[in-house]
Amino acid sequence: MIQHSLKYKDSKHDSQPMILLSWLFQDELLFQAVAMNLANIIMRKDDRFIAFGWCILVRGLMECESTTDQNLVNGIKEKYNALLKILCTSIPHLLCIVRKGSILQDKSELPSRLSVAAADCFLALTEGLTKKPDRLSNRPKSLSSSESNPPVSLLASSVDEKKMNTAYKSSTVLNTGMEYLLWDYLEDLICLVERLLAWSRKSRPLHAKGLEQVLKWLQEIQVHYGGIQDEAGSKILKTRALLLSSCWKHYGMLLHLEDKKFTQQYKELLEQYLSGIQYYTNNYDEGHAESKDGGIETRKFFLNCLCLMLGRFDGKKFEGIVLDYGNQISHVLLSQLHCNDEDVIEGVVCIFKAVIFKTNNSSGSSLTDTNQMDAVVPLLLHLLDERDAAARAVVILMAEYCSLSADGHCLEEVLKRLASGNAIQRRNAFDVISELIHISKDSPHKAYHSTQQVIANHLLVCLEDEETAIREQTPNLLPLIDPSYVLPALVHLVCSSDEKVQPAASEAFIRVLKHHNQKPEVMCMLLDNLSNLSQCLTDAEAGACIGKGSNLDRDRVLRLIPEWSKTVQDWNALIGALLDKMFAEPSNATIVRFLSHINEQLAEAADLVLCRVLLQMKGQKGIDEDFFSRWETRTCTSDDSMRMQQSLFERLCPLLIIRLLPLRVFNNLNSSVMYGHLHNLSVMHEYRDVSGIDDNSVVAFLVNSAFSKFEFEDVRKLAAELCGRIHPQVLLPLVCSQLEHAADSQDILKIKACLFSVCTSLVVRGMESLLHPFILQIWRTIEVILLWPTSDGDEVSKAQHGCIDCLALILCGELQAPESFKDCTSWRSYIVGKKGNSGNATSKLYALRYVIHQLINDKSEHNPGSKLRDENCEPIPVSFRLCLANVLISACQKISDYGKKPLAKTILPCLIDSVEVIMQPEIRAACIQVLFSAVYHLKSAVLPYSCDLFKLSLKFLGNGSEKERMAGAKLMASLMASEDSILETISGGLLEARSLLSDISMTDPSFDIQQVCKKLLACITSA
Repeated sequence: MIQHSLKYKDSKHDSQPMILLSWLFQDELLFQAVAMNLANIIMRKDDRFIAFGWCILVRGLMECESTTDQNLVNGIKEKYNALLKILCTSIPHLLCIVRKGSILQDKSELPSRLSVAAADCFLALTEGLTKKPDRLSNRPKSLSSSESNPPVSLLASSVDEKKMNTAYKSSTVLNTGMEYLLWDYLEDLICLVERLLAWSRKSRPLHAKGLEQVLKWLQEIQVHYGGIQDEAGSKILKTRALLLSSCWKHYGMLLHLEDKKFTQQYKELLEQYLSGIQYYTNNYDEGHAESKDGGIETRKFFLNCLCLMLGRFDGKKFEGIVLDYGNQISHVLLSQLHCNDEDVIEGVVCIFKAVIFKTNNSSGSSLTDTNQMDAVVPLLLHLLDERDAAARAVVILMAEYCSLSADGHCLEEVLKRLASGNAIQRRNAFDVISELIHISKDSPHKAYHSTQQVIANHLLVCLEDEETAIREQTPNLLPLIDPSYVLPALVHLVCSSDEKVQPAASEAFIRVLKHHNQKPEVMCMLLDNLSNLSQCLTDAEAGACIGKGSNLDRDRVLRLIPEWSKTVQDWNALIGALLDKMFAEPSNATIVRFLSHINEQLAEAADLVLCRVLLQMKGQKGIDEDFFSRWETRTCTSDDSMRMQQSLFERLCPLLIIRLLPLRVFNNLNSSVMYGHLHNLSVMHEYRDVSGIDDNSVVAFLVNSAFSKFEFEDVRKLAAELCGRIHPQVLLPLVCSQLEHAADSQDILKIKACLFSVCTSLVVRGMESLLHPFILQIWRTIEVILLWPTSDGDEVSKAQHGCIDCLALILCGELQAPESFKDCTSWRSYIVGKKGNSGNATSKLYALRYVIHQLINDKSEHNPGSKLRDENCEPIPVSFRLCLANVLISACQKISDYGKKPLAKTILPCLIDSVEVIMQPEIRAACIQVLFSAVYHLKSAVLPYSCDLFKLSLKFLGNGSEKERMAGAKLMASLMASEDSILETISGGLLEARSLLSDISMTDPSFDIQQVCKKLLACITSA
């Protein structure tokens, strides 16, 4: 019989086993034996073929009344309940087959043929437990014929006495002995529905929604009724049995996976379910408040049935049902949108999607037939005038429709409401747009993508909406839209002076960047927008577009970049794209500004950055000497000039990138891309001419660019500055050698480059460079250069200015940490003062005291630039001493607050005591100028010496050369403009100063001095 059931499945000969079994069942003894052995087969035989045939045969037994002539199956009808009880013992085994029967395909579960047959057999058995005893055929009865006697309430959450009495009376229709059996299998029912849900999730979404609700309901009644004991609540036990049986009678029928006869009765079922929803909506919403919850639960039951039934169909069959019943379904479901129950709303929305939007069709095509929706849209829009459950449901429906429809009319209506003056309409419309964006962000439908620009424009306006909820949620949506539609506008909003929109725009801007933080093209798009904005600002300053860019500040955008940069996980792709863009647009300053805000991230990927930079520098061609000469003399043609400007930017570009890197990138001496073999100290002495350095490293290119004769001045300066970041172990030996060589040949360009590098190194490296042994050799070479004769404005004087700055930085470094020099014997042996002045040998501030000593002494036993003391004690050149005065002035300008007091304490007493006995008037004037700079820059640190300084100013103002008198006037002016504490100290000499100033302002031969004295006199008089 099993083999026959398999062979003739779904044919006209499949009833023969039923006829034979019916004849056997007429004998009681044979019935018991056959039924028991039939039930045991599925548990004894571990054979998939036998199990498959058994499931088909048993399902046929349970459904024989609808497939076979009733006169031929009387034996089965008579023994139906007994047979059902026996066969139900196989339910656990059937469930085991169902659980093991899933096949994983495309990350979704699908049932095998055996598991489908087992599930349908399971359902047939449990359906049998819901049938009445006097009739096997239990066709659903239309509610329209029994409206005065509605079905039992399906509420699981509460049980009162009135409902229990009603349920008890109705439960008498169940056969005694069968009434509790279905409940005993409740756990198995839950497990079966879970498997059916897993199989239907992807292929039948509407059916899956119904299964979700059935599963939820089964779990709820299990929790609510599961703990009741027989003795404690017999009425409740019968109520739960009736409740489960009443619902499962329909659920079981609708859950079959294979049921070819189902299509013959779907119309009657559809009308019954729609009538049931309408009946309970009308009756329980109008005057039945005491049973309103029960009405909702029953409506949920019919909605579940509707989901399960409609979800079984797809393709043309489903479209035919929609064509015939679409308007009726829409009419009934629209009334349910006012329900406050979320399950009802979800069920209605899911059915609407399937009926109107054809989401039950797996083709995934866009919506072209909009007749159903066109009729419903006006009604749905009307529901968006309130903030209630109906509005929430309509939001989902409208968003779904807009995502599928090629006609933009519905979206246009929503956007009109988004711009309306009604806050509720705006919020609901905003919710529609929000839902639309979320469901469409990964959608292939062109309908949505073609409207993104329009949606983006409206959302950008929402950034300044009066409603806080809209304003705060908009930044969450903008990242989900194509950045080309939102980024340019966000950049302008962030840069604008409108404080109302700036916070929301800034938040949206950051979120857009975070959302696309692994997309280099978005970063390049941002740079283009910022570049365009910069050009607009430039044009605005020139008057080309007044009002368009004059109120924009791009720094507001750049200040947000660090916050975004913290969220980037992988910088390699981004950095590569950013560097490529900069190399492609070398004159674009915006890119440099942008990169400066992610310099720490550039440092983390230093090897990648340096390799790209090195590759770019190696690809650059050298500058032709003749061509460069014409560029320097400005005699090249306009075309050549443009080409040279482009070449200038291209050569600056990699240097600017290196400049952005933190100093720590230069600290890795083992980095081959940074240092090559130049970190080897012995190598440094081999290169008196840097053009011989052919090492393929970043440092080699920097050095060559800094010291090259045929290089753009801007490139040479920047390269020299970057050389100052090189580790002192590499830089200082190399620069020391180059500086000596340049001094010997009086190569001013190379001297300036060397000095710039050393100054930068002293600033950025501090004591690490200052204490390096080669600094002393550099000092000696600097002294040689300072001895050169010069005139104002020539190249030598420019080189000497670099020497002065370098010595001043050394003095400042010494003042910052004097203790660091106490063990520097090389400094002590070179810089200590006069022979026999051994007391100074143990003093601190060797370099500073040496400079002061050389300045104030007309003769020195230590010849500048010499390694040994000069026994002849020849006079020190005046020009050299003037340079040292400028060194002290520069030190006063550069010194930090920490070093001001030590500097004042060291300089002022020596100069105050010595200035009057210095022989040369130029040096005396220079010393007074140093004192003036000290008062001006050191502020309160000069307080202990202010009285003596004031006396000196009076003395030199009244006597001396014109330079001395002018220096004295400046010193007095500086003291009089100082802090109150200094003014109090010098107040005793103001009367004398007043008299002196009065005379000088009238009698001094220098007009300039007269004018200065008149101003000082006016200050004293007014005070």
